[in-house]
Amino acid sequence: MSTAIESGLYVFLLASFVGFEVIRRVPPLFHTPLMSLTNAVAGISLVGSLVIAGSDHGVMSTILGTIAVTASTINVVGGFLITDRMLKMFRPRGAAGKGTPAGGAGPSAADWLRARFRKDAAPAATATAQETAR
Repeated sequence: MSTAIESGLYVFLLASFVGFEVIRRVPPLFHTPLMSLTNAVAGISLVGSLVIAGSDHGVMSTILGTIAVTASTINVVGGFLITDRMLKMFRPRGAAGKGTPAGGAGPSAADWLRARFRKDAAPAATATAQETAR
């Protein structure tokens, strides 16, 4: 083997082991933000693969670019589906499933996050609890 291939394999194996250890030690609380960041990186690779597929550098470049576009698209769509599923886990129990209005899918993840982290949400909830206690 040439030294370029040997050094490339060395870097690939080292990056694989380091990446595995880093991902394995991520606490569950950080998985959703980490997935969102990964989706952003996959979106950048999708744009790059579109450029490669569209450039006219030969048949092999177009074929490899098309394969890269397909793989990147599957990665981006799958990542967003998994991220949405993980965000549903953090919704209150009544927000998904039985508590949704007929024909509706319930609040979106963005609506739930806005309501959850609104600055005036805590005092309003406390005032309502005090009124019901009387």
